[in-house]
Amino acid sequence: MAKTKETFTRYDTADYLETEEDIAAYLTACANENDPALFLAALGDVARARNITQLAAKTGLTRMGIYKALSGTGNPSFATVSKIAHALGLKIAVACS
Repeated sequence: MAKTKETFTRYDTADYLETEEDIAAYLTACANENDPALFLAALGDVARARNITQLAAKTGLTRMGIYKALSGTGNPSFATVSKIAHALGLKIAVACS
């Protein structure tokens, strides 16, 4: 019997964020983990799903600046996160737990 060579592709969450509901559920789940780096990385996934180049044009930030800020190891200001969220059509809200 001949062996079949298996091929794998790299998993990218951005490929699966297809609807507004997907994005909201994903960001909510990440926010509930209480890990700022995880949330920033998740916002980066959403940004990539929505097109970083268009996001850069809307925010006035560079593509590389957005990648760096939302890498999970970046340390963006709240103003930067707010600008990116707004350009993505997202609202930042505060709720009591």
